[in-house]
Amino acid sequence: MNFPRTLLTILATSMLSVFAGCGGSSSGGAAATPSATTPPVGGIGRNGIAVGPISTFGSVVVNGVRYDTSTASFTIDDASGTEDDLRVGDVVTVTGTIDDNGTTGTAETVTFDDSVKGPVESVDIVGSQLVVLGQTVLVRPETSFDDGFATPSLEGVNVGQIVEVSGQIDANGNIVATRLEPKPAGTQFEVHGTVSNLDSANMRFNINNLVVDYNSATLDNFPGGQISNGDFVEAKGTSLGAASELLAAQVELESLVPGATDGDRVEIEGFITRFASAQDFDVAGLPVTTNASTTFVGGAAADLGLNIKVEAEGDIDANGVLVATKVDIRRSKAVRMIATADSVDAANNSLVVLGITVTVDALTRLEDKSNADVDPLTLAGVNAGDYLEIRGSEFPTGSGTILATIFEREDPDTEAILQGFVESVSDPSIVILGVTVNTSGAIFRDVNDTPISAADFFNQVAPNSLVKAKGSEVSDTTISATEVEFELEF
Repeated sequence: MNFPRTLLTILATSMLSVFAGCGGSSSGGAAATPSATTPPVGGIGRNGIAVGPISTFGSVVVNGVRYDTSTASFTIDDASGTEDDLRVGDVVTVTGTIDDNGTTGTAETVTFDDSVKGPVESVDIVGSQLVVLGQTVLVRPETSFDDGFATPSLEGVNVGQIVEVSGQIDANGNIVATRLEPKPAGTQFEVHGTVSNLDSANMRFNINNLVVDYNSATLDNFPGGQISNGDFVEAKGTSLGAASELLAAQVELESLVPGATDGDRVEIEGFITRFASAQDFDVAGLPVTTNASTTFVGGAAADLGLNIKVEAEGDIDANGVLVATKVDIRRSKAVRMIATADSVDAANNSLVVLGITVTVDALTRLEDKSNADVDPLTLAGVNAGDYLEIRGSEFPTGSGTILATIFEREDPDTEAILQGFVESVSDPSIVILGVTVNTSGAIFRDVNDTPISAADFFNQVAPNSLVKAKGSEVSDTTISATEVEFELEF
């Protein structure tokens, strides 16, 4: 069965970091239930493939399903590997079977391949993005940073540093990162993407803004040994030329869902990259159709459009189109908290931080970045007083409860950070998610990180403004801020 070349990003490599639900729960949207894990009919036993970021270990948990990997084979960047080579947030492709309960399964193969790996060309803190090997990488609330960075955030990434990125392609061709890791000097450069501007005479082509020189490259899997525009490829090399072109040692045409046939189960999450109508659109390049039997979660068909993030699940038909039985509309994750845990209720998958109830579900990505380095980290291993970073969204909307997408334990610190939508304003205080933020004496900044006066801040701030406050906890529901700034919602 032949699919469009761009689909390689979804199902044959981890470049797109597509999240295949495998019946997993939604992380957003008023209609979703955080703990639901409805099993798909037939599971992924029919040569099905699940692709998504690892949320935790203890075997491998992908999209809410815990896969027994005791007999699985692992492939890491095209080489044989083990589960120990993987990290939370890495995007893997799992083939195997899923049990009737929809929450456990058995993996036959687990494959990881990065989206891009190479030197950082530029870092834009305000725009929350960087460029690696000519690829624009967007950093969003769901991005995990390896603690190998001096600061595990975009502020800790330096120009010239070699990084590895797992990500998901949006409609503009940008990589929305799920994980960034620093890599040592001498690491082989890699990039996945679609061939454009092919110059066969001079043996060059583009992958977005990167020129690939393949004069000395070994070509793998190309029909007739020829590269074509529109091919989805992986290019590898160890050096750049005088004009920053990649001097490729190998260029491989990526195969698409090896062995897939009509009727296979596919579940993918990604951005809508082409939109004709609610019955005809692409998710990360994969053609999707809906019908009267399709269930919409977290929204309605009218909410679909270009660059909307969704999970679509169903069966592939003979034309390579995913006939969706469910489309789950995913929402942004604007809330961020860094503070100590007030209390933990592991039995009910919840805890309290800054007086705010936080819940975790099967899709929450848990990672221990403290010196304890517990792997896998579970809520049962978290205690009151632990210093945590939590990113997610209010769920259900208006409830004041945060459903965590990212849950990380850090080494103890006294700084408290709260980002969320303002509920009320009373100069010199604002209220975010029930937490009073006293801004007396604080430094204020606009969305461009430019200092502004307190008067300017309070002239602009209003209910539903997205604001981040840094300071210290005065009580469970009060922060004394040293810095307050407006934030953009990504």
